[in-house]
Amino acid sequence: MNKITIITILFALVAMAGQAKTFKTIKNPVAMACVNVSSGELKAREVIFRDTATTVHFTMEYSKGQSFQFVSSSYLMDEDGNRYPLRSAEGLKLNTWVQSPESGITEFTMHFAPLPKKMQIFDFIEGDGNRAFKLLGIHDKKTKLKVPTVQEFADANPWTVPDDWFKTDTITVKGRIEGYNAEQFGFTSMECYFEDVFEKDDATLVLDIADDGTFCKKFQASYPVCQTFYTMESKVGFSEMPFYARPGETIDITVRKDDNGRYVCVYNNGSSRDVERWLRTSGSITDVLIPLSRCKGKFDEANTLSDKVWQNAMYCLQTVSRREHYTPMEIQLALADVQTSFAESYMSYATNREFALMKQEVRDGAYHTEILDSVEWQKLFDYKNYYQLRRIDFDNPLLFVSSDYSHLLNRMQFAQPVRIGKYKDIEDENGGVVANVENEKKELAGGYTALKELMGSEHDNLMAQLCAYKDMLSGFNYWRNNEDVIPRILADTTKTVAEREESVASMRTPSNMMPLYLSTFAHPYVHQKAEQFYAHKMAQTELSSPLPDGLMADLIRHLCEKYPGKYLLIDFWGMGCGPCRSAIQSSKDKRAEIAKRDDVKLIFIAEERTAEGSEAYHKYIDEWLADEVNICLTYDGFARMQELFHFNGIPHYETITPDCRRVRDDLQLQGFYNFDYELTRLKERLK
Repeated sequence: MNKITIITILFALVAMAGQAKTFKTIKNPVAMACVNVSSGELKAREVIFRDTATTVHFTMEYSKGQSFQFVSSSYLMDEDGNRYPLRSAEGLKLNTWVQSPESGITEFTMHFAPLPKKMQIFDFIEGDGNRAFKLLGIHDKKTKLKVPTVQEFADANPWTVPDDWFKTDTITVKGRIEGYNAEQFGFTSMECYFEDVFEKDDATLVLDIADDGTFCKKFQASYPVCQTFYTMESKVGFSEMPFYARPGETIDITVRKDDNGRYVCVYNNGSSRDVERWLRTSGSITDVLIPLSRCKGKFDEANTLSDKVWQNAMYCLQTVSRREHYTPMEIQLALADVQTSFAESYMSYATNREFALMKQEVRDGAYHTEILDSVEWQKLFDYKNYYQLRRIDFDNPLLFVSSDYSHLLNRMQFAQPVRIGKYKDIEDENGGVVANVENEKKELAGGYTALKELMGSEHDNLMAQLCAYKDMLSGFNYWRNNEDVIPRILADTTKTVAEREESVASMRTPSNMMPLYLSTFAHPYVHQKAEQFYAHKMAQTELSSPLPDGLMADLIRHLCEKYPGKYLLIDFWGMGCGPCRSAIQSSKDKRAEIAKRDDVKLIFIAEERTAEGSEAYHKYIDEWLADEVNICLTYDGFARMQELFHFNGIPHYETITPDCRRVRDDLQLQGFYNFDYELTRLKERLK
């Protein structure tokens, strides 16, 4: 090819490029949410719409030295679910791990297939992985989004909640992963962090997968649940299996590849099949709530952001439900899920704000707290600042379906205004409270009043009753321990019979406290579950129980054989758990004393990615636990321990007797703070 020909072709290419029409440019667009960028933030600086391509100029803010990657299968998605694939990128290599520079800022450009001219809002999705980077709801800040209200959603999609919504029964999840091979897939089990709010103990569930890919798991539930079995070890892109089930149901799931080679869940029957569209797409709705949970601003700023986030969530619900053809049942469940997740994000902000305003340090062996902003601190106590909660119907039974419900309940139960409301009329000048029935009545009434103020409710709604129910569960072991004192009181001849009886009547014991709490549970199911809990606990006569069969129970039995004649106090902890490390570090001197005893052995079991443990783990062990018994478990092994001992959160402590039996929960040693008293009490009871 001669020089003249080459020049002619180049001019032709330039001319063709010049024909590409730019019909819209958005400078500094806004986005509803940045998802899965845990160490930074992805932003769009500019969007250029051409008839030949849509170009997006991105900025990736990421912790310096940390690595990230963008895959070539990235795409844009419009409101109808149409995909516009990535064609090319400038400023970074695709499918390659890129290290964030010293500045933490990486700017790059991506060119996609052209979006339609009338496009107002779209998403960026970095491939189809479960943890793909996402920038949702990209649009011009001048764009006005039409958003329906909750009432409009409900009126347009009527659906009646079944009469047997609340009932206790077994749920079975079974099925098969097609083409399963353990080595190829990278995992042999999946976990689900399920919590039934009516039960005292959490219940991590481990789903074992057989060699032929089949699985089956049975567990008890008190209401319909939407949960997910997941794994962190997948090598094939499939790592999550969501399901929705009502008590008494068996859900059959087939995991197989779709026409595009992606693993999908096919629901063969039951409630999961009824709501399969919602199960598949619910995350694209609730993901827009992420900015609220990550907010670090002042309370007024958080409330302003909450208005925006709520509108975004309602808009996404409208868009996704229309695109995916949700049934009225799916819309009602999705609407309840949004309300629960919104309230949980909002209350999590308040909790995080509380800790951010406190500076704590240890001086002279005691913790000292400094409030960094007294004006902002006072806002945490003012019910009026929590007006965003007025959006939520806390009596709605559909809220229970959301996997965020148990966390929301915890946030409401321990909200700063509620804690203050409980004790304001019973604390003495030193902040102490006399533990008797009369003060418990005031505490319970104060809690209900505070919760009504917080939620803007005129009655003790279902959420308020559940907060009291959880207080009852957490207080029961303390009440039961008080029964040990009754014989000594009744035998005290220095007091009259009337004085002794009055003293016993004022004590916080199950027989005194349960009628008090039961009288406040107007919801029939809450009342029923409280009565069942009381009957079950009082029927427990054995102070310890044998360990069941299983791999993790065998590990405990091995420890008992290794340390014969000793009680085992097992501390379950993790490197990512601040309270765990704080308890370990503050108890170092006490543990040195315990190590001299011949009747007890301390065992520390940590969760790590591998059984060998990370470099950070070994460095921490060398500094704080060098001379103690340390066991490192993989995610799978630790999850099995959680299932064995019924716990989700850490730190968690278990006590095993010298004959290798698990101590009843009301007699367990709760760490090291009150170790001597608790161990002495336990040994006396077990004589």
